[in-house]
Amino acid sequence: MRRILVLVLVLVAAVAASARQTAQTPFFFIQLSDPQFGFFNNDVDFPQETANFEFVVANINRLKPDFVVITGDLINKAGDPAQMAEYDRIKKMILPSITVYQMPGNHDLENAPTPERLAAYRAKYGPDHYVFRHKNVLGVVLDSTVIHTPDKVPDQLAEQDAWLKAELAKAKASDAKHIIVFQHHPWFLAKADEDDSYYNIPKVRREPLLALFRDAGVKTLVSGHYHQNAVATDAGLEAITTGPVGRPIGPAESGLRIFYVTDTAITHRYFDLGLIPTSINPARGLGAAPGPAAGAGRGAAPAAPARGQ
Repeated sequence: MRRILVLVLVLVAAVAASARQTAQTPFFFIQLSDPQFGFFNNDVDFPQETANFEFVVANINRLKPDFVVITGDLINKAGDPAQMAEYDRIKKMILPSITVYQMPGNHDLENAPTPERLAAYRAKYGPDHYVFRHKNVLGVVLDSTVIHTPDKVPDQLAEQDAWLKAELAKAKASDAKHIIVFQHHPWFLAKADEDDSYYNIPKVRREPLLALFRDAGVKTLVSGHYHQNAVATDAGLEAITTGPVGRPIGPAESGLRIFYVTDTAITHRYFDLGLIPTSINPARGLGAAPGPAAGAGRGAAPAAPARGQ
């Protein structure tokens, strides 16, 4: 009897040790949205966008997140070579060890995307929809422009829809603890059945895709486009809309969002550019709101992160 008890205790200890080994170490990633070069000054120039984006990249390199996601509207005027060149120049300053995942917004492809615009984006930046895996997170990146306004790209919408269903089936069967959907347009800002607007996905396509997400175990939807912040939860789906690196609209400041990921939860907080934390300790999470980075007050040089009009 004593030998059986010893064997049971050994097995329990082994299972506990295995669980500790397989539990994922907490980590954090950073979301940027809408750097939108050219928006501050109506496509005349983009010195403020340059200042904001360079400041953000310097903070990314200092904080060293596991990865960075940029949720669209990289530039303001689709196809503008100067705006794209400046965005590319600064993005390349991010440390090579930090993977960057980006996707198009309506200003990158126009409000009603065309096959030609999609082809040009893909030729320059790669796929406009894809999946990635990082530790316990499976990221699903979508091109929301073809979901929002598919009038000129019905074939591309049908292709993405079929691809999405197949990828979500794989994701549901995977060992990922979190499935996160990233795209430019918000699915909803306040509630899942809200009326259609410029700022959300039309209900005719929103409702069936939200049902698909719920069935696949998706709980987190991450977007931009709104140029201010909105967080809403509906039937288990948290829709996180993040303000811009570039020009904000309404009661908002330029900034970024930090996500903290454990095996059991994802928490997040938006930081104005002048209030980016000095460090993130993965063992502690985001905790209480930290103080600003050194030299990063609201008058930080060069050029303060400005508010929109």
